[in-house]
Amino acid sequence: MSTGAVAGPDGRLRCPWGLSTEDYIAYHDEEWGRPVHGDDALFERLCLEAFQSGLSWITILRRREGFRAAFAGFSIPAVARFTEADAARLLADEGIIRNRAKIEATLANARVLAGWQAGELDTLIWSFAPDRANRPAPKTLADVPAVTDASTALSKALKKRGLRFIGPTTAYALMQACGLVDDHLADCVARRG
Repeated sequence: MSTGAVAGPDGRLRCPWGLSTEDYIAYHDEEWGRPVHGDDALFERLCLEAFQSGLSWITILRRREGFRAAFAGFSIPAVARFTEADAARLLADEGIIRNRAKIEATLANARVLAGWQAGELDTLIWSFAPDRANRPAPKTLADVPAVTDASTALSKALKKRGLRFIGPTTAYALMQACGLVDDHLADCVARRG
């Protein structure tokens, strides 16, 4: 597989990973790398990236609506009120990834975040966005890191504040997905310039 941008079915150049399925094309073109703000929206991404750990992203992407239904649209206050009965319900829900540790981390993280001020998660996460001027556009997939100093620092900051299941690699995936960094390849149609 090529590591540079590849022409899609419409002839436009895209990151190679974004061409394997129609689901990926839409996610790549319309969502990945676009700025995401708002505590609940960032909580959703944080949770989905944690659930993705050890799995392919397409598995999570195709179950996203199931996750949203199961976790009350990722409303932090709503998820923070989930009970042991809710945890048992989630472990039986075939529409999501039924991993006890990830489910428990999601509920625990919601409880922690429910004690934060409105906008605090957004402000904290975005405070780790690196200066775009100091980040050249990657030309190939080999130029895209899995972990950076900023993602390591973000992971540490979130853990220090009580959040779980957010290591440096997951933190970097979050940064990519939420637009803190733009890792679309230099020739990719979705690159923001």
